[in-house]
Amino acid sequence: MEGEVKRNRSIPVTICASCVALAAPLFAGCAVLLAQQTPQQSVGAPPAGRGQPTPEQLANQKASKEDRQQMMDQLHIASLRPVVDARKLGSANYDEAKANPYPNLPDPLVMKNGKKVTSAKTWWDQRRPEIVEDFDREIYGRMPKSVPKVTWEITNSAQQSVGDVPIVTKTLLGHVDNSSYPLVTVDIQLSLSTPANAKGPVPIIMVFGGVGNGSAPPAVSPSQQGSEPGPSWQALALAKGWGFASLNPGSIQADNGAGLRKGIIGLVNKGEPRKPEDWGSLRAWAWGADRAMDYFETDKAVDAKRVGIEGHSRYGKATVVTMAYDSRFAIAFVSSSGEGGAKLHRRNWGEVVENVAAENEYHWMAGNFLKYAGPLQWSDMPVDSHELVAMCAPRPVFLSAGNSVDPAIDIGHSDAWVDAKGTFLAGVGAGPVYRLMGKKDLGTTAFPPIETGILNGDLIYRQHSAGHTPNPNWPYFLAFAEREFKGAGQ
Repeated sequence: MEGEVKRNRSIPVTICASCVALAAPLFAGCAVLLAQQTPQQSVGAPPAGRGQPTPEQLANQKASKEDRQQMMDQLHIASLRPVVDARKLGSANYDEAKANPYPNLPDPLVMKNGKKVTSAKTWWDQRRPEIVEDFDREIYGRMPKSVPKVTWEITNSAQQSVGDVPIVTKTLLGHVDNSSYPLVTVDIQLSLSTPANAKGPVPIIMVFGGVGNGSAPPAVSPSQQGSEPGPSWQALALAKGWGFASLNPGSIQADNGAGLRKGIIGLVNKGEPRKPEDWGSLRAWAWGADRAMDYFETDKAVDAKRVGIEGHSRYGKATVVTMAYDSRFAIAFVSSSGEGGAKLHRRNWGEVVENVAAENEYHWMAGNFLKYAGPLQWSDMPVDSHELVAMCAPRPVFLSAGNSVDPAIDIGHSDAWVDAKGTFLAGVGAGPVYRLMGKKDLGTTAFPPIETGILNGDLIYRQHSAGHTPNPNWPYFLAFAEREFKGAGQ
């Protein structure tokens, strides 16, 4: 498909385009991350100042419940297993002795016919397509074969500064062609900031989050659990001569089931309900990131070969999905992604499959995912998250999480819900594929102590002690990216 990039609706540039309201109960999985990456409320905690639901929230809850029920009807599922409760002591499991009821993971290097994969060519030509098919059909859903083109418009360009570093910030809208179904309009919101004094194209770190109100990002991050204020991640990126970008997922697809007949999913489906293999919000957000990459490839200020992507919590899930499916992204920072992200599905720790199949989260996934919280078990999944990480190979990935205090004991200072060890084990399981590609994996199967990073390979890991936030790991990721970018942009 061919699309256009329009600057102030005037100068067209032809490009090739390939393919929040959260109505959540008290025990929602992950907190929404805003563009500025400010400290977030811990997973499972009620929203600050939470009162009675608004009429809009009640309507979204009702619509989500009805939509999930119609999917269950399509799948002939009468009921699903109950969720675990982050705030109730003893509901979610945080006992390692009980964490691995299904210890045997699918082997990423054994094909469905039992043949062992011994070469990179066999991986790319035969085994990886098998894994992609399973994720498409059963976990995240298929992206439609035909998705409308996107035309990018720069709506504003502003001179700003982060501390004493001058930047140019472009505010963009990606207009999705809705001529096939005018009742749904999708305008992707993206902001891009680059150093004003750069002498050429620079690497970019793009985050999933809100685009903001047009003000410049802070030079210093706010204080957070277990840490003092320090330079913002944007300031740290600028110090390396890089730029940064922010993509608003809600402008691509709503973060609730009520929105599945709108957004890009609703546009492609012409307002009709999903089929069991159709894509969910995570795959749709990843599609939006792909379209942002389309734009970056046309902007002379951007080194499109050195674009990294970051996301925290539910957007950590979107980050690893994006990295797995779009090989143009050079590096990824996957923060506290939990169930549905980099955490192993077969692990019984914190958030589990049943939670992601619940009314407030099921929209992230394909409809077929519901089967594994009802008539089927987690072990019946044909794939697991280590193979999602393996799909990113040979490109570098930083897996990370916060501390593992039981949130029922200390909900304000916990990231246990996302299962730091389950994320680490997914990295371990992806290791053989990285080694097959000639890359360095984690190099160990021993779970490291907190604040002890495994940082020397192409697949790295670190758990910090500051709760449900990415902030303490930003300096480690940027150092990792600098190594991988080999000082580009300086």
